This record gives sequence, C-alpha cells and structure tokens, in this order.
Amino acid sequence: MIHELPVWFEGVALTAILVLLLADLAIVARRPHVPSMRESALWVSFYVGLAVVFGLVVAAVGGGAPAGEFFAGWLTEYSLSVDNLFVFVIIMSRFAVPRDQQQKVLMVGIIVALVLRAGFILAGAAIIEQFVWVFYLFGAFLIYTAVKLLAGDDEDEEYKENVAIRLLRRVVPVTEHYDGSRVRTVVDGRRLFTPMLVVFVAIGTTDLLFALDSIPAIFGLTKDPFIVFTTNVFALMGLRQLYFLLGGLLERLVYLPVALAVILGFIGVKLVFEAMHENTLPFVNGGEHIAWAPEIPIWLSLTVIIGSLAIATVASLWKTARAAAIAARELEAELAGGDAVTTREP
Repeated sequence: MIHELPVWFEGVALTAILVLLLADLAIVARRPHVPSMRESALWVSFYVGLAVVFGLVVAAVGGGAPAGEFFAGWLTEYSLSVDNLFVFVIIMSRFAVPRDQQQKVLMVGIIVALVLRAGFILAGAAIIEQFVWVFYLFGAFLIYTAVKLLAGDDEDEEYKENVAIRLLRRVVPVTEHYDGSRVRTVVDGRRLFTPMLVVFVAIGTTDLLFALDSIPAIFGLTKDPFIVFTTNVFALMGLRQLYFLLGGLLERLVYLPVALAVILGFIGVKLVFEAMHENTLPFVNGGEHIAWAPEIPIWLSLTVIIGSLAIATVASLWKTARAAAIAARELEAELAGGDAVTTREP
C-alpha cells in the first residue's frame, strides 16, 4: 500500500538527508583517519538514533502504517548491509587499501550505491505500478536467494573481479601503488590512475549486485518510493562506522545468514501472496484475483524480522563464546600436559 505523505515533508526530509551526506563526506575528506572504537560506536549510535527519530516523525506526520513500513524496511536493509560488510572487508584486503583511507573508500562507495539504488527504486516503482505480476518474479527470486543462503552457497569468501573492473584495467592505465587518497598521480612524468579508482568501482558495482535482493525485499514491505529510498539511505549511512566498529565481531555472527534467509524467504512468500491477491495474469486463476491469498500485516513482518535477527544474534554469540571456552580449556589441558612431561624428565 502507498501512503500519501505530504510533499513538503518528503522535500524537507530529502534535503536534510542530502545535507547530512555532504557534511559526512566533507568530514571524511578533511581528516582521513582510522576511527577509534569509541568514535565508531558514537557515530553508529547517532545514525541508528536518527533512523528511529525519523520513523517517529513519519508516524507523527503520516500515521502508524507508513512508520511501521519504514521500521520494517530499515531493519531488513540494515541487516542485509551488515552481511554485505563481509564482502567490503574482503575487497579492502584484496586491494590492500591503506587503513587510514578506508573511510573515504566506504563513503564514496556508499554515495555511488545510493545514486545507483535511486535509479533502481524509480524503475522498480514504475514497473510495479504497471505490472503487479512482477511480484511473482520478485517473490520467487527472494525465495531462491533464501534457499541459497540456507544451503551455505556463499561466494563472498573469495572476491573475484567483475567484468567492470577487468574492463577498467584494460582501458585505463593504473599504477601499482596508492598515493594517499588521490585517484590520479604522476609517475615518471606520466599521469596515471591509482588503485583507488579500481577500489571505488569494486565497492560501487558490488553494492549494485547487493541491490538485486535488497530492492525486491523492501518493495515486499512497502510500495512507497519515498519510504523505500529513505530506508536504504538510513541503512547505508551508518555502514562506514559500523565497518570499523564490528571488525572481528562479523566473524562471530555465524547465524546471520540463517536469519537473512528466514527474512528474505518470508518476504518472498509475502510478495507471492500479494501478487496472487491482485492477480491479473490470464493463465493464473483465469486472470481473476485469488481471494483466499492472505494479506500479511506489517506488524507480523516486523515481528518476524526483529525475532529472526534477535535469535540469530543471541545464538551466534552463544556458539562462538562456547567454542572459545572449549578451545581455551583444550589449550590449558595441553599446556598442563606439557608441564607434567617436563617435570618427569631427568
């Protein structure tokens, strides 16, 4: 359902978001550094708090329905973004990006991702407006993605350069070494591009691939392009600081893919039900709406999303803590055994 939020509110909100993004970019460009855990935690808290406040403002302006859709969409997009951090870590390592320049890389990548996603959102909204049956395709794709996640089909463990990067390397002269945050530098009198350009393209194009599941997922929760775009913005804005905050914690979230599979599978089924409810395809039920197809309320979507993420987080931390305790006991026993052997030696 599309909820009519006032045009003035959408204009003010989008302007404020643009100003915030430009200010964030200016801060990163002015003082590139490796943020401390405290700094990262404060920024993540700020962006999460800002998203919560924005959702409450949406509730005050447009009512509970659009606010519920925003919170459900934001939580879904944020959880997908956390999963995407695994790939960002691999890309940074693969291209040996200097740690003090990683903030800028992430910030530029996020802005590129927002521009590309805005195009996806506009195109998706136009297609859905004309062809409701596309929800069948979106739903099937999300269910397929969920099954792949449950099957452990993870291609992110080893980053492979995509077509865009390989083409860029062929047509653009690139140096082997970085020159600070510069995209171009001078080597032996020649102006060449630095690996920073390749990294920007890698981050941007990789996030575009991520949008293939995140955009259908959010359209499964709301059809309002404004809410779709703002959920993506708030999910991506705190991603840069979250990258430095989580660090090794990412490896401890072992059940996050399972939670994402449940969420994507649930939204996929929701999309199929919605397509059935509004069915116009002549070869499905004679082109008539399928009355028995249930409408899943937004409160149930929120419950499934929050419950899946909470259970996955608690279970992941319990499993990794238990594994660490077992490893510590085994190491202690091994050291104790070694000491015993040493004392028996003549």
